[in-house]
Amino acid sequence: MITCNTREGMDSEYDRKSELIAFDDSKAGVKGLVDAGVAKIPRMFIHPQHNLREKSVSTNAQLRIPIIDLEGVNSDAILRAKIIDKVRNACEIWGIFQIVNHGILKSVLEEMIKGIRRFNEQDTEVKKEFYTRDSSKKVKFVSNSDLFQAPAATWKDSFSCIIAPNPPDPTDMPAVCRDIIMEYSKQVKMLANTLFELVAEALGLNSNHLKDMECAEGLFLVSHYYPACPEPELTMGTKTHTDPTFLTVLLQDQVGGLQVLHEKQWVNVNPVPGALVINTGDLLQLVSNDMFRSAKHRVLANHKGPRVSVGSFFSPSSLPPSKLYGPIKELLSEENPPKYKETTARDYGTYHRAERHDGTSALHHFKL
Repeated sequence: MITCNTREGMDSEYDRKSELIAFDDSKAGVKGLVDAGVAKIPRMFIHPQHNLREKSVSTNAQLRIPIIDLEGVNSDAILRAKIIDKVRNACEIWGIFQIVNHGILKSVLEEMIKGIRRFNEQDTEVKKEFYTRDSSKKVKFVSNSDLFQAPAATWKDSFSCIIAPNPPDPTDMPAVCRDIIMEYSKQVKMLANTLFELVAEALGLNSNHLKDMECAEGLFLVSHYYPACPEPELTMGTKTHTDPTFLTVLLQDQVGGLQVLHEKQWVNVNPVPGALVINTGDLLQLVSNDMFRSAKHRVLANHKGPRVSVGSFFSPSSLPPSKLYGPIKELLSEENPPKYKETTARDYGTYHRAERHDGTSALHHFKL
């Protein structure tokens, strides 16, 4: 309904589909609008009032995202046990935490952010070569992957690539960020090896249990570029959602804007220099039988920008597509019966994409 939007004087003859097609055909993304000097955001980006009213943030200074120091995690058994306790607490209560001393050099993190900026800020005609909505492409640039399905667009452009199990041909990657993407991906996979061990041990399982389940065989890298927005109060950077994977490792710059929903309050995930944000996904909540939670999160649009983030999403390989995931049997008992039915990662992802427009987790569909 027209009344659900916040800008007055909406034209009853507004042709949304034409606006979407024109935007998509430009292949210039949101940055193209900013470069053109827009002072007001196009109507396709305006979100319903009830979503925008939920932008209030907790003022409780006690609500802070846990920060876990991984120093000594692989060399000191006593320190490792303490770290596992902190991981367990963070996954049970928050579903998100930050890590420091994680082994990836600060110079690599900084160069990864710079590489994504270089890609987005290069000549538009070069960038257009990667613009596609073809889901079979391993490397692609697009603005709003759900542009034609979502009720409102978000203020960001995205570059993504499938890294594992079958990485793209390096010559198919953009020259301006090819080397750093491959180097960062190699290091983040090594870090994920440690993280999956810690999460397994935090569940009371053997350290290799989740890896043996092939939970980390697939790696999908997604970077977002959020240009400065002239009317951030009318739109979002990323809508409220949960991740449909097992674990996400997020690199963010220092601009800020990421928030997590905790105890019905939005809490800022403030950038910490050199830190990485870790959040548990829906599939981890499913196999842990709700021991660990998948947190809802979002990114606000901002007058400041650009904001750059790089998410590394770890999930099973798409092959074999028939492999089932359900509550881990070692975690079940008469007092703790299974809460979810088994599903394949592919089926879960498909249902998640169909459900994601209102921020609702797809987990409820798989409840027993």
